[in-house]
Amino acid sequence: MKRLIFAFAAVFLCGCTRLDAEKTDKTAENRLELRYAKEFSAEYLDNGCIFVTIGADSYTVVPENAEVPSDTGDSTVIKQPLENVYNAASSAMDLIDGAGALGKVMMTSTKYDDWALPSVKNAMDSGEIYYVGKYSAPDYEALMEADCSLAIESTMIYHSPEVKEKLEELGIPVLVERSSYESDPLGRMEWIKLYGILFGCEDRANELFDSRISKLENILSADKTDKKAAFFYINTSGGVVIRKPGDYVPEMMRMAGGDYIFASGDLGVDENSLSTMTIQPEVFCEKAWDADILIYNSTILGEIASLTELIEKYPMLKEFTAVKNGEVWCTEKNMFQQTTGAAEMIEEFHRIFAGEAEDKMDYIYRLEEQ
Repeated sequence: MKRLIFAFAAVFLCGCTRLDAEKTDKTAENRLELRYAKEFSAEYLDNGCIFVTIGADSYTVVPENAEVPSDTGDSTVIKQPLENVYNAASSAMDLIDGAGALGKVMMTSTKYDDWALPSVKNAMDSGEIYYVGKYSAPDYEALMEADCSLAIESTMIYHSPEVKEKLEELGIPVLVERSSYESDPLGRMEWIKLYGILFGCEDRANELFDSRISKLENILSADKTDKKAAFFYINTSGGVVIRKPGDYVPEMMRMAGGDYIFASGDLGVDENSLSTMTIQPEVFCEKAWDADILIYNSTILGEIASLTELIEKYPMLKEFTAVKNGEVWCTEKNMFQQTTGAAEMIEEFHRIFAGEAEDKMDYIYRLEEQ
């Protein structure tokens, strides 16, 4: 009903007098086509605006030189063109870059050393993008001096609601993105279409998405292997941190033709919003000792240089089947920031499962003895 009322207002404001169901009810032709993403939607309104829904929030994207409709309901108004954007959602940066709009981002809440994206580091080296403080304590004065037109936040902002309120009080619209909530890795990548809308570069965003999807056609239709893999790291307290079975990383493995060694029923997975969970070493050994492949997640504690180093750190792994067979791999730091690389990541997983992987790839490399 809410959408119907909004569409009615849009038609009235653009000067139309025919207020029949055809005009007020948004048809499939008015909606952005999404193949995998579930966490956002977009509708093209008759007045040239685009109505975006993300979770429980809504946004009205107003084209350059167009008047803001007088009745936008409770949606946040985002005026184009967007310039000097503040991005506090690190997972969105690669999508923005892929859409060709990195030059529109001026500020970030992620420090230089925490970026694994060369294009972002280059922009920070040249002063085109600079750090303005943690998402929970941004430099408001810097944002105002830059005439920031939009703040992009992750859902972490909900833990600091006063920051969101302050930004809005200063006249900076806040968009809370949820790409990380997509369980389908291709759904995460499809968020590039949203950034294509926001920054006025839909054609480039769609072309990149379609080209990446086309690379997967043969892999997705290939026969499954019987290989099972564990994806993990061991924290400083000795607990083993794994991805939840319903997370997008295990889904990439399944799409690549393999199986994730952990199943929800075996672990008693909690229902919080975290994509990871910590299990005891004994449980990990019981479930993963005979996994065909071990993949060490280097994102948190840093990369491992060799299999020897990994075994020295965690002697319990010495008798694992994958260790004995030399099927132990490590992720590069860029794996989680490079959202548009989902297709290539799936392809690399597929090579590992099929026994065709190179020892060094873009996102994963083999650990060998020193």
